[in-house]
Amino acid sequence: AIVGVLVVFSIIALVLILVKVKDVTLPPTVKYGMVFDAGSSHTSLFVYQWDSDKENNTGVVSQTLSCDVQGQGISSYASDPPRAGDSLRECLGKALKVIPAAKQRDVPAYLGATAGMRLLREQNITVADQVLAEVAKTMREFPVAFQGARILTGEEEGAYGWITTNYLLDSFTKYSPKAHTWVHPEAANIFGALDLGGASTQISFMPEGSVANWNEVCKFRLYGYNYNIYTHSYLCYGQNEMLKRLAKELIEVRGELEVNHPCYPKDYNETISLSSLSTSPCTNQSDPHLILSDRNVTLEGRGNASKCLAAIRKLFNFSACGQSQDCTFDGISQPPVRGKFIAFSAFYYNFKFLNLTEGQSLATVRETIEHFCRRSWEDLSSSYPAENPERLSKYCANTNYILTLLLDAYKFNESSWNNIFFQMKAGSADVGWTLGYMLNLTNMIPAEPPAQVKGQLPSLWAAAVAFIILTLALGLAALLL
Repeated sequence: AIVGVLVVFSIIALVLILVKVKDVTLPPTVKYGMVFDAGSSHTSLFVYQWDSDKENNTGVVSQTLSCDVQGQGISSYASDPPRAGDSLRECLGKALKVIPAAKQRDVPAYLGATAGMRLLREQNITVADQVLAEVAKTMREFPVAFQGARILTGEEEGAYGWITTNYLLDSFTKYSPKAHTWVHPEAANIFGALDLGGASTQISFMPEGSVANWNEVCKFRLYGYNYNIYTHSYLCYGQNEMLKRLAKELIEVRGELEVNHPCYPKDYNETISLSSLSTSPCTNQSDPHLILSDRNVTLEGRGNASKCLAAIRKLFNFSACGQSQDCTFDGISQPPVRGKFIAFSAFYYNFKFLNLTEGQSLATVRETIEHFCRRSWEDLSSSYPAENPERLSKYCANTNYILTLLLDAYKFNESSWNNIFFQMKAGSADVGWTLGYMLNLTNMIPAEPPAQVKGQLPSLWAAAVAFIILTLALGLAALLL
């Protein structure tokens, strides 16, 4: 009788374990990626992560780490390329601390160089290649899947900045708690992107109507939808190169050893070497007598906002557009600006310093800038003791340049001015081109199918265990008897 009961219990336990099973989907694994933003004035590293399963073939990416590389941009190491590679080591070490060791060798790692390296390539392509080779050599020494170090085109930089902007603002896809899924927002939520760096500036947006008539068009497919955007990059129109070109223009016009600078604060002086103007293709096309000379010139600040604005306007060739309304400057065509824009990088930092924010009228912005430009160097330096003096002296020129670029070149006006939002972060992530670059690249990384295993319902598993225990107990009792 006991043997019969043992057989019955054993059969029931086996049936519960082997027959009543279901498929259980395991959570997706986490993937990582890293991108170096090698800009003209500095380099930053960003680490991103996303789930291995994707939403309509595009990864939902979040920022895990940002690290600012010490020193200037990699283009500044033209005379000593190995130092460009060495400068990346500290941030690479920090990145590996946030990525699990088991995943590190599968992490795609990229370095994208922007306008500073574009200028260096124009000046000396051999040296530019040496700098890229050195940073690639350093990145290969670390346990990551190095994918390459290359110079981005200006249009790529602008387009990826546009992707980042709209991704962070939930313009492409947004989670709906009500529907328990990701949904596609209306197209009206798409933002334009305005980026101002040290050597170039970019504008990117979705124009109204067809984009077939515009040469500067980028096409993307993200989250199952196609996007055609207008984007253009202006090399030599970043704020650092603008300041060099402005100094060169003032020196050439006057041809003296002491030159009035209307954008610098009154009583502020800066001495520059004439030969230093030859360090960039943006400024080395001037009078050879000035460039080849070793003489120094002193720029004497005058704090004159109106003359500053007039001097900056001369840096733009507005006459090349003729009477065309669909033209910015230098003969570049652009559709009318449309919708809301996020202005980041140097746009944001300069306006933040002067406490200029969205919602302020254009008249208020102009008045604030004019008042700042009139302040003496003694007044400014005592009011902002913690600010870097070199940077403090440039805010008048930078903000007047931004006004000229946005109003006269891009043709924002009194009504569309309030559609520009100056910000550097959205959520916990930085606005810039690197996230858009990483997001676009996830389309080329195959999605892993959800892992499935055979799993038992908890109640049935408990019953099976109970029958097994009873079977063992009865078997032990039979042996004792």
